[in-house]
Amino acid sequence: MAHQRQAPRRCAGTSKSNTFFGGAAILAVGIMVVKVIGMFYKIPLVWIIGDQGTADFNNAYNIYAVLLTISTAGLPVAVSKLVSEASATGKHNQVRRIFRLALALFLTLGVLSFLIMFFRADWLAEMMHDTKAAPGIRALAPAVICVGCLSAFRGYSQGHSNMTPTAVSQIIEALCKLVVGLGLAFWIIKAGQGEDMAAAGAITGVTVGTIVALAYMVLNFFMGRDQTPLSRDVPDAPRTILQDILRIAIPITLSSSMVGIVTVIDSSLVQGQLQRVLLENTDSWKLYTSFVDFSTLEQAMDSWTASLPANTALTLSALKDQIQTELASGTTQSAAQTLLTTLEDISRTLYGNYSGALNIYNLPTSLMAAITASVIPAVSASLARRDRKGTARITGSALRITALLAFPMGVGLFVLGKPIMRLLFSASLDVDLAGPLLSTLGLATVFVCMMLVCNSILQAHGFVNLPVLIMVLGGVVKIFANYNVVALPGVGIYGAPLGNILCFGLCLAMGLVVIARVIPNRPSYLPIFLKPLAASALMGGGAWAVYGLVSRLLSRVPEGGTERVLSNTGNALATLLAIGVAVVLYVVLVVALRCISRDDLALMPKGDKLAKLLRL
Repeated sequence: MAHQRQAPRRCAGTSKSNTFFGGAAILAVGIMVVKVIGMFYKIPLVWIIGDQGTADFNNAYNIYAVLLTISTAGLPVAVSKLVSEASATGKHNQVRRIFRLALALFLTLGVLSFLIMFFRADWLAEMMHDTKAAPGIRALAPAVICVGCLSAFRGYSQGHSNMTPTAVSQIIEALCKLVVGLGLAFWIIKAGQGEDMAAAGAITGVTVGTIVALAYMVLNFFMGRDQTPLSRDVPDAPRTILQDILRIAIPITLSSSMVGIVTVIDSSLVQGQLQRVLLENTDSWKLYTSFVDFSTLEQAMDSWTASLPANTALTLSALKDQIQTELASGTTQSAAQTLLTTLEDISRTLYGNYSGALNIYNLPTSLMAAITASVIPAVSASLARRDRKGTARITGSALRITALLAFPMGVGLFVLGKPIMRLLFSASLDVDLAGPLLSTLGLATVFVCMMLVCNSILQAHGFVNLPVLIMVLGGVVKIFANYNVVALPGVGIYGAPLGNILCFGLCLAMGLVVIARVIPNRPSYLPIFLKPLAASALMGGGAWAVYGLVSRLLSRVPEGGTERVLSNTGNALATLLAIGVAVVLYVVLVVALRCISRDDLALMPKGDKLAKLLRL
């Protein structure tokens, strides 16, 4: 009991077991485990299904992510916020009613999303300019229902500052995805089926994982229900609670779903623009001659051109109009249809390499879920207690810890983009294409990580509509940039990451400006960003130098050749050594530059002892 009485001195009224970064640390460990499992899933998966199968997988998953976000993004946050506020004031009957109503909402939205994905899969796949993604979309449909209910239970536990069930359920979900998904994909390929069917098999593992994780969360809920304290509070009317849930959830859902919606629109536009430029401007072929054999496309174009009346415009819209006319008349095999299939296959190859880079790019951003999931209930509970000082500490520490994580990850991807892609995907992707894409995406990593936490800070302080507007503006910039840049014959797929940089850079800038204007006692930005940036830049320089030196020592000039060649084994050794040196160098720089404060560590488990060890 003495330990609990001393806790407020360290973190303004919060027990040590439920500190903000205590919860974030639990989620972070869970997410790290999930991401390690995810690496053992996605990397072999790309090996199994190849670049075109990767495009099919990502196109199906992007559709799922949008509907999943719409049905689940805002509601768990609303539940955790309302549950946290009710628990802080001892209203346990209110907590129970909030949870029951939220669960009903989740189930309703999940069923609606399932119906759209299952029965309109062909239309959704065609919208993505990838008709072979339809089996994967259908395979993911049941997962939307399960994840909806799963999110209700996760929001309930997070509202009680108990992050352990969420972390465990995420690990269970990832393990099932790994075992079932990879197993099915491998079996389907061995059975002689296409890459699109193997992608659907891999996605089935996601559905199985959500079912098993939901079973765990339900069991955990019923086992812990008897421990909930008795209370005599009279809960609000169901209509009032529903209004409160929707008031919080709808803006957050719109803000969160903007990322998924923009991704789907962007994916569709990029693939459509690739197909259009490949058809309408053969100069664009020069970009990809090292990666794509254009002989099949050239033959298909000649056959289609020969079948056309004189002076017919050779455009993608004319090609699709002709195909629609042929299908309406019952024609299922023609030069036009062969040409479109060939264009689609090439765009799947190019976008599949970009998707492989996106898989690595998404790893750092997914780690931010630990902080964003903890910001809202922690700040809400602090505000409910009218603890402005504690609220300011949490806000400042969230920004600082995010910067300490995001900057080195972004710089690392930028510096070692090609070596990392070669290390992970040399047998399945073209690293000369995917590597530069990952390096460019590394710059966007910093912006998107910081933006996500800024949005959570605004939402926790009650400014739920501002992040929506910010994301809308950023999304418009991303779509506009990619639509025009990818269409340039001299840029093509290499322009796809540019939209991410412009979109999330703009969103971050606007978010920081808004926080400075509307949130009291906000921390000074210069100390938060300057030291992590300096440490990350020095770390990046060290990683670049180590990789360059080691790769030079391990490379050799083959017989009859003139240029030095680095083997895959040599690249792996050089990359891993560069990453190891970068990690050690960054930790030393963080301590030497005092990038983290004693107050930040006080919010973490065992933070006081760590602060003494680091002499902060």
